[in-house]
Amino acid sequence: MEPTLYESGIVNVSFGENIKIVKPVNLYGCTIGSDCFIGPFVEIQKDVTIGSQTKIQSHAFICELVTIGNNCFIGHGVMFINDLFSEGGPANGDKTKWEKTNIGNHVSIGSNATILPVTICDNVVIGAGAVVTKNILLPGKYAGNPAKKID
Repeated sequence: MEPTLYESGIVNVSFGENIKIVKPVNLYGCTIGSDCFIGPFVEIQKDVTIGSQTKIQSHAFICELVTIGNNCFIGHGVMFINDLFSEGGPANGDKTKWEKTNIGNHVSIGSNATILPVTICDNVVIGAGAVVTKNILLPGKYAGNPAKKID
């Protein structure tokens, strides 16, 4: 029996000006602001908004319901999560169980960080490998699992 094959690509994306993309990528139903860079092997799903002058490095996964501000840096392998398994397992497509993530302006997120559905204010640095489980409402540097303010 033959498998069902799907193609990655760029479908139904609203782009600003001067966008640089390194293929392969999987971008669909999202909005990308002007002067952005998107590295290879990145997936950005529908209902995501990326602000201007934001750089997204390779292997990042940005799921539905994420908003990222202007002048941000998303490191290699950063994972955004919108399903908290609130009932003990995956929502299985029930999007009413998904939650939003809002990232402010001038936020840098280090490689392999995991960002749960939270709000992160402007002028924050998230260390590599950090796991952000709660809102970050004060500018500064955060690291660890769970992420805590270190500066």
